[in-house]
Amino acid sequence: QVQLVESGGGLVQAGGSLRLSCAASGRTFSRYHIGWFRQAPGKEREFVAAITNSGSSTYYGDSVKGRFTISRDNAKNTVYLQMNSLKLEDTAVYYCAARTAWVLIYKGNYDYWGQGTQVTVSS
Repeated sequence: QVQLVESGGGLVQAGGSLRLSCAASGRTFSRYHIGWFRQAPGKEREFVAAITNSGSSTYYGDSVKGRFTISRDNAKNTVYLQMNSLKLEDTAVYYCAARTAWVLIYKGNYDYWGQGTQVTVSS
């Protein structure tokens, strides 16, 4: 069992930066690959980024590639999403999720989900 709690969301101007955190409970955190997803009002959930359980590999959605960076600190049971050069279209609720399989990591069939944190980008 893994419980995930996101934090770090807020209001930021376009072009600015935010760092989201995903804190996990449990001693088995290092077994799980972690993904970030987002969902804007009236839109489908979108894959943002993922990182392997060891942190050795990452994968990004096309819309954030080159602007966002995912990382993790297994000693702190935390995954981070550094978001730079934010755009209006990055406005959404951001969720982190955990699963043990890496294949098709961009698909939303994860075992555990956090409650989400709101990111609002203003002009």
